[in-house]
Amino acid sequence: MLRKSKQKTQQKIIVVGAGIGGLTAAALLAKRGYEVIVYDLAIVAGGCASTFKRRGFTFDVGATQVAGLESGGIHDRIFKELEIELPEATHCDPACAVFLPNETEPINVWRDRKKWQAERQRQFPHSEAFWQFLEDLFWRSWRFQGRDPILPPRNLWDMGQLLKALRVDTLATVPYTFSTVGDALRGFGLAGDRRLRTFLDLQLKLYSQVNAEETALLYAATALAVSQTPLGLFHLQGSMQVLSDRLIESIERDEGKVLMQHQVTAIIDQGKRKKVEVKNLKTGELSWDEAGHVVANVTVNNFVQLLGDAAPKGYAQRVKNLKPASVAFVVYLGVTRDAIPQGCPPHLQFLEAYQENSTAHKPHSLFVSVSKEGDGRAPAGKATIIASEFTDADVWYGDDDYQALKEKFTKRAIAQLSQYFNLNDQTLIYVEAATPQTFARYTGRDRGIVGGVGMRVSTFGPFGFATRTPLKNIWLVGDSTHPGEGTAGVSYSAMTVVRQITE
Repeated sequence: MLRKSKQKTQQKIIVVGAGIGGLTAAALLAKRGYEVIVYDLAIVAGGCASTFKRRGFTFDVGATQVAGLESGGIHDRIFKELEIELPEATHCDPACAVFLPNETEPINVWRDRKKWQAERQRQFPHSEAFWQFLEDLFWRSWRFQGRDPILPPRNLWDMGQLLKALRVDTLATVPYTFSTVGDALRGFGLAGDRRLRTFLDLQLKLYSQVNAEETALLYAATALAVSQTPLGLFHLQGSMQVLSDRLIESIERDEGKVLMQHQVTAIIDQGKRKKVEVKNLKTGELSWDEAGHVVANVTVNNFVQLLGDAAPKGYAQRVKNLKPASVAFVVYLGVTRDAIPQGCPPHLQFLEAYQENSTAHKPHSLFVSVSKEGDGRAPAGKATIIASEFTDADVWYGDDDYQALKEKFTKRAIAQLSQYFNLNDQTLIYVEAATPQTFARYTGRDRGIVGGVGMRVSTFGPFGFATRTPLKNIWLVGDSTHPGEGTAGVSYSAMTVVRQITE
């Protein structure tokens, strides 16, 4: 737990970006007595975990589920530190129902560990040794993570925190630092199990942004176990916006400021003082602000752009050499409740059928979130369906007609959803779609990137992007830093930065 400061400090800190990572850092710093100001270009705070309203429906923009609300979880720890109440939420159980091609029965990722074990033994015979291996890695890694190591370390204090978190059982994970899930599948003789690999590809793409062959094994061990007790995924009452709203209330209670529609266009390092150029999007006015620290809640790509020529050459080159990050096409549907099948889980994945002997066609997968009756997202008797598809950025920034492409993706998504949901002219009330260009416009994220840096071996853990950047007192939080995507991950990065600043 972060220690509370005993007196107010006069040090000012600027936070760039009002996503969950930036708001969490700002709230914790304001609680400790720092003078904090947050700038964000959007109208509504929350970044990819914000919401929008249409015709009585409330749609979560990107993130639709939360980890870390359980006792001792990252959100629980932070909200207790801030002395604010956790939002009301229910468990996602199953966390996800995964439909493989040409199958009508889903693979249910149950929250209860024994129930999930029975499910996977039935669905994937002869694979239990692989799953037990992953579970052992998970518990070792989870105990290590619970001791708040700083990864990757960038100075002696960081290294000290890392060493304090190590135990003998942690060392058993070291031999797998350079391994991927693909390596583990081969090691257990499961490389040829197409059905298991397809399931792992679908699930890991949600968390690591890459498939099983590329995902770092130690990351996957946690990502694939976070849905089960004593942890779990949660569905928030109202919408994802409740996280941002409560963090902003905490910031303002502790005399911090959050200024929306204020875009930071440059970060200048002037030794002990840091300056940011701010554009007021309502008036067009440009101004400068300065502070002792700058915390950037942006993608690592945007971070280098904000630094401009001052970006360290090696750092900028590493960012330039990154493999393309994920972007998404999302369709938002407002429907009548009878469009939803009886017993429909809150989250589903669909993968369309493979076309044999086709190298040009890549099967399209959808991750789908469905509102519950009375959860605040839809009027009585109605529901929301949000379906996202990972896509290539080049598709949306090429020469194709943008509107025609958007319409094509929308029709294809609705057709795929119609195989499970009862969608027709009577049940389908509202349709809206967001492309990578939409995300870029409203969040400012380079090319509309979602989910952060892919969790390959080269970008995970000791090899990831640090919260402590090469420029003193300029920090990075968010989904470009360890441990990666999700509100739990970005909140952990925020807590790490606060510890580094205050220590």
